[in-house]
Amino acid sequence: MYLTQLDERLWFPEPDTALTDPDGLLAVGGDLRPERLLLAYRMGIFPWYDASQPPLWWSPDPRAVLVPDELHVSRSLAKLARQQRYRLTLNHDFEAVIRHCRELREDGPGTWITPDIEHNYCRLHHQGHAHSIEVWEGQRLVAGLYGIGLGRLFCGESMFHLVSNGSKLAMLGLCRHFARHGGALVDCQLPNPHLQSLGVVSWPRSRFLHKLKELQHAPMPASCWQPNELSL
Repeated sequence: MYLTQLDERLWFPEPDTALTDPDGLLAVGGDLRPERLLLAYRMGIFPWYDASQPPLWWSPDPRAVLVPDELHVSRSLAKLARQQRYRLTLNHDFEAVIRHCRELREDGPGTWITPDIEHNYCRLHHQGHAHSIEVWEGQRLVAGLYGIGLGRLFCGESMFHLVSNGSKLAMLGLCRHFARHGGALVDCQLPNPHLQSLGVVSWPRSRFLHKLKELQHAPMPASCWQPNELSL
């Protein structure tokens, strides 16, 4: 195993050539143009680095995933959903969601969302590839998440919350909406206690990559990602 240095060419090495220490590190360098980002996700690769580093590209083994219908809904989350205190929307303010994720990372130390990342994921959103779930209290955005849609797979990138259980409510909204439209799997990349409390499990990378090839080409109705109000 060795670390690949990327240049301007649009390619990645195969994920199974990633390092085992640190786990999943596959390549360094390149750029974040939308074409490269889409190629990465289609191969089971994602960028993860901080502002002091060049782009780092990862494909960890194991991989954290969630089957939408198997989301764990705690009593407190179910109660919050029933109260209808918050309003959920789809693709109403992607730019605000990624900006909040940059400023308020929920899951502790990790990737800092650089201006280049923010800019290019917004480009992916305008191209119809990146999507956001928003949680509103009145007119105030209080939680949300964003990621990439690949057929019946949703590649989650980041989430934030300004109110208790806000990001869990966003995940509930995503999973129920995605499942209703035929969505089969949410890629959560790396496990952490917050995600595991929602029912996220770890798959061997080989299993994830096999499923990725199947799901990314499976058709989804166009209505799935049209801006909308979400019901729980």
